[in-house]
Amino acid sequence: MKKALGIVASGVLSLALVSGCSSSDSSSPSTAAASTSATVTGDITVFAAASLKNTFTELGKEFEAENPGTTVTFSFAGSSDLVAQIIQGAPADVFASADAANMKKATDAGVVAGTPSDFASNTLTIVVPPGNPKGITSFADLAKEGTQLVICAPQVPCGAATKKVEEASGESLKPVSEESSVTDVLNKVTSGQADAGIVYVTDAKSAGDKVETIAFPEAASVVNLYQVAALKDSKNLTTATKFVDLVSGPKGLAVLTNEGFAAP
Repeated sequence: MKKALGIVASGVLSLALVSGCSSSDSSSPSTAAASTSATVTGDITVFAAASLKNTFTELGKEFEAENPGTTVTFSFAGSSDLVAQIIQGAPADVFASADAANMKKATDAGVVAGTPSDFASNTLTIVVPPGNPKGITSFADLAKEGTQLVICAPQVPCGAATKKVEEASGESLKPVSEESSVTDVLNKVTSGQADAGIVYVTDAKSAGDKVETIAFPEAASVVNLYQVAALKDSKNLTTATKFVDLVSGPKGLAVLTNEGFAAP
């Protein structure tokens, strides 16, 4: 009888041990998840192309809402200016470029963590003041004598794209000003300082009825690919990487396409 009781007691003890292990094992994934979630916190600074201001501002708010305890600060400017600042040591956690060329500069300089992600694409369009006073209807019209044209500088992605269209079309543009960002071009047109400007379709959309948009077929041959990456010197690489994931994921694409960007 005592032997039987010993066997029962041993069985109960074994069952308790198994149950204890099972309980511990089942809780470990959620503990790990909580631990991972806890690391996504703190501040990050995102250097992003000027044409991304509206979309990234929205994504920044969404990121903060999804990850309590995080703060996203942005610096918007021309991609060429931003990459120069990053290479020179400016404190930043994420870089989003309006073209692959400037991201390559960052990669070649060894400041990028991992492989950059393609997250959107954009094409050029012509913007003119309401009423189109100069009667511009084509890319060739921009070269007409007396047209006050404003474009991006060649080192800026929108300027490099404009130059490619110019070379492909055989037209020779004579802009009165070359700006360091696409938003500066748009501002010159909306403020009445220019008869026309070349910007991205997304910038034209954001301007609403302040401009009229003139599409030109030559733009289809030059598409800018946007790329984003976390940076090696980030003080908060986990949170920076999480933001990159948001931008390059389905939620990011939904926000971007709503503003006129195309998929990469």
